[in-house]
Amino acid sequence: MDDLDARLLHLFSAEPRIGVLEASRRLGVARGTVQSRLDKLAERGVVASWAPTLDPAALGYPVTAFLTLQLRQGVGHDVVARHLEGIAEVTEAHTITGEGDMWCRVVARSNADLQRVIDAVLAHEGIVRSTTVIALDTQIRPRLLPLVGG
Repeated sequence: MDDLDARLLHLFSAEPRIGVLEASRRLGVARGTVQSRLDKLAERGVVASWAPTLDPAALGYPVTAFLTLQLRQGVGHDVVARHLEGIAEVTEAHTITGEGDMWCRVVARSNADLQRVIDAVLAHEGIVRSTTVIALDTQIRPRLLPLVGG
């Protein structure tokens, strides 16, 4: 990744609807260069999605919690992950080291609704128990652009 790629990523992150032609004007390069660079960044997986960023609170899910799951020995992470994929309120899941075996972020409509979400997560025989931490506020939203530099 060079300086032009970094400038391109910063521009499209700040203004995702800018369009290739306007980006080429602002960056002072040919339209074909911008399109080619965007295509290559997507092919390499640097740009994972052109989808909009959604806000769970605006969708009616203002409660965020983090669950640390302990899995039954021999069940396997992939089996549990497939179960978690079927629960819309599970927004991400990771195999972890340390206390617990899997970590997941969930959202809920309220603290009372969080219990329903936790019950849905725990409904799989491969999950022994869960520890839950409720997020009170968000100081830094998920971000990757600082890794690009520029």
